Amino acid sequence: MREGPDLAHIANLVGDPARANMLTALVGGTALTASELAQEAGVMLPTASSHLSKLTAGGLLKLTVQGRHRYFALAGPHIAAMLESIMGVAATVGPQRVRPGPRDKPMREARVCYDHLAGDLAVAMLDGLLAKGVLVRTDDEVRLGDLAQPFFASFGIDTVALSKQRRPVCRACLDWSERHSHLGGALGAAILNRLIEKQWVRRDAGRVLTFTREGAEGFDAAFGPA
Repeated sequence: MREGPDLAHIANLVGDPARANMLTALVGGTALTASELAQEAGVMLPTASSHLSKLTAGGLLKLTVQGRHRYFALAGPHIAAMLESIMGVAATVGPQRVRPGPRDKPMREARVCYDHLAGDLAVAMLDGLLAKGVLVRTDDEVRLGDLAQPFFASFGIDTVALSKQRRPVCRACLDWSERHSHLGGALGAAILNRLIEKQWVRRDAGRVLTFTREGAEGFDAAFGPA
């Protein structure tokens, strides 16, 4: 038996259609009950419970108990990043499907990827930050540039405090709909939190994020092209 990570085991957990649907439903960072996930997967509750046990034992999900309720969520942002990457690969080399119609446009434009912004606005934001030199990219690694501390301080984000967290400050996360990277990590989460605090964006059904008129203008001014 080869040493190292057991890729086949993780692939088996994610590869089952019902489990894949459950995991996709949780990418937005919301915790759901077994009944809700059974509906997402299109299976009966006993079958869903069996799938959830495997996903939890495999380290992909975490379980939180509150009174009578049991909530399942992704084990962390690294699981969401893995799923987004798989979605990107599936969109590129998987079976070809009809492009999503107008009703899916909001999902492509702005959505939640676990706890940070995803979609074409998120990709444009990362491109803008790189163009301004606020962030610097070397190969697949994104890091803070010399302008990062004052830039984000003006937006209400303390990058010094973020750098003290165990979580990476910056992380390039492959965006499945745009097939380019958006910004994850502690900084990506802090930006989304600040957008919500400023009431520039609201969370709609599922993972969709909708910008207010003021929010769209402010976002473009802050993160648009130099």
